Amino acid sequence: MTSVWDFAGYLSYLVTACAAVALALWLVTSQRAQGPAISAAAAALFCAALWAFSVIGMGQDAFATRVLMIASNLAWLWMLYRLFSHDDRDKKLGPIRPVVFALGFVELMQVALIVARIRYGGAEEAELLVIRFAATFRLLFCIGALVLLHNLYAGAATQARQSLRWPTAALGLLWLYDLNLYTVAYLDSAMPVLLEGLRSLALAVAVLLLALGTLRNEAELRFRPSRSFTFQSFSLLLIGAYLVVMVVIAQGLAYVGSDYGRMLQSGFVLLASAIALTILPSKKLRGWLRVTLSKNLFQHRYDYRAEWLRFTDTIGRAGPQAAPLPERAVQAVADITDSPGGLLLTPGEEGGLALEARWQWPTLEVPAEAIDALGAKFLEDSQFIVDLDHVRSGDAEGVPAVATPEWLLAEESSWALVPLLHYERLLGVVVLKRPSVARRLDWEDFDVLRVIGRQLASYLAERHSQDALGEAQRFDEFNRRIAFVMHDIKNLASQLSLLAKNAEKHAEKPEFRADMILTLRNSTDKLQALLARLGRYGSHGGKEREPLQLDELLDRVVAQYRGKHEIVFLQREACKVKADAEGLEQALVHLVQNAIEASPEDAPVFVGLRTDPGSAIVEVIDSGEGMSPEFIRTRLFKPFHSSKPGGFGIGAFEARELVRAMGGRMDVESREGLGTRFIVRLPFSETADLLRTMQENDRKAAKASEVA
Repeated sequence: MTSVWDFAGYLSYLVTACAAVALALWLVTSQRAQGPAISAAAAALFCAALWAFSVIGMGQDAFATRVLMIASNLAWLWMLYRLFSHDDRDKKLGPIRPVVFALGFVELMQVALIVARIRYGGAEEAELLVIRFAATFRLLFCIGALVLLHNLYAGAATQARQSLRWPTAALGLLWLYDLNLYTVAYLDSAMPVLLEGLRSLALAVAVLLLALGTLRNEAELRFRPSRSFTFQSFSLLLIGAYLVVMVVIAQGLAYVGSDYGRMLQSGFVLLASAIALTILPSKKLRGWLRVTLSKNLFQHRYDYRAEWLRFTDTIGRAGPQAAPLPERAVQAVADITDSPGGLLLTPGEEGGLALEARWQWPTLEVPAEAIDALGAKFLEDSQFIVDLDHVRSGDAEGVPAVATPEWLLAEESSWALVPLLHYERLLGVVVLKRPSVARRLDWEDFDVLRVIGRQLASYLAERHSQDALGEAQRFDEFNRRIAFVMHDIKNLASQLSLLAKNAEKHAEKPEFRADMILTLRNSTDKLQALLARLGRYGSHGGKEREPLQLDELLDRVVAQYRGKHEIVFLQREACKVKADAEGLEQALVHLVQNAIEASPEDAPVFVGLRTDPGSAIVEVIDSGEGMSPEFIRTRLFKPFHSSKPGGFGIGAFEARELVRAMGGRMDVESREGLGTRFIVRLPFSETADLLRTMQENDRKAAKASEVA
């Protein structure tokens, strides 16, 4: 054990000496090291390093070691005197030089004591007397040096103290250690071996403090390891500490008893290993370490360079295997806050927010309208990043209930709302799932998420612009084709009409003539009806609305499929609405036909008609494969996106536009693997009249204000 401690002591002296030499060389050669005491500090470091090397080579009691100790103390004293020149105080304070010379003389008295020890080394009384005198002189030297050091720092200007604090701390540490060392030596009449051997540690700390003080650029003083390096190093440190504790306890158990000691030791090792294998790989433990280290070791929680690179990689990911952009947008925000999942809510046609994409959060039930128009308006105007835990605890002031609906607060795993704003316009809201190690969001989180939200909004805006441009191009192509079709059908209708007229004049047999006329007139009527529908395309609801019995209209629609597929009424209430009968029937036929095509042959389609205050509600429900939120948001109501081979993809779009033209609204709720529910809301006849009257009054008021 003694050899181990000796080796550790020699190693500490060696490291300290090398560090002192390195710092001294840097002070001598570097142009950035400036000040009146730089040369003195370098000389003191060289002397201290030589003393440390002498201790390693010859021991503490060697003649050379003692002489180098005296030289080192005198060099430190000279450095202290030069520090007074920092603000020219050595020229104004006359008593400084006599005190310095007196302290130098006291230290030089150690040379006489060394000579006396060599000459009278054999006499025990002489040895004891030399030790007491040596300790007394060193105590006088330390006390005087500390008094000078106090006057140096206390009398310095405030600005000068910034430069003096590190070297004065280094000198104060050395002389305080020596003060205690020689006080113990004086009281015991012998040098304490352990404290004398540990003097290298005091010198090492002094060298470190001098290094901090001589490096003028504070940026060079900051230890800035990468975060990944810190996390890994701290994890290794914990594992090492765990192993050390485990070994100590195991060795302690081994001494409990000769019979049971080894059994207890083996059992403890097995139990500790099982606990380590269970806890150390824990994702929650890693999250706790990351949060703790970020709070205490780094000026900023986030490594912005790494976060930006990861964000760019996530958003820029391409190829057939890459997730859609909305899903990648959620992932980009979630990765920054270590959130395990999230949702993207985007504005709908009515102004509210609806689900567009999920990322690793399939279990959360989201209503068709996740956040209503008022809540979306608040998030757009305030640009708040909402901490849902603050809202639950009642600490969030100024956040209305419409921005945090009940379904969101009821889900304990929901954590935060991040609005995505582009030119002050809300393009979406990301709902983040609670991390495994939850924490309160602070100013840095808000700043980072606000910047990321704006960047993501620009990507979403670009995607919307590209979709709108592509849709406009497809509409233009479709309109050109429809123009040709209408022209051809119009010509055909004209020819058939002429043929019908000629047949009336030239047919010889009355029966043939009548039959031909009937056939031709039916064909003509069909073609004319087709032309009328095509002419109304894009301006649905051109026909005058009239009151009609919605239950009877729904009966007619269902009757068309009798014997073809089972349709079951869930509920049927008699009600009257004001609508275009032909257009409404066309929209309902489309919904029922789609439900039949989506459902298995033996699965019925459910139809319901119920009333709500002010409106009638028609529901068409199937048990098919369902649709994803992305399909509903980006393709279902977009023309020319059809899931059927050869389909135009305008059925759902046309049905919704027909319903809207009648003052109604059509929503859809769907879950993949479960089925789809289409909901059509139409105002009652009286309600429709009232709404139309209010709209006309608003238009008249607007015109009047323009004239005024």
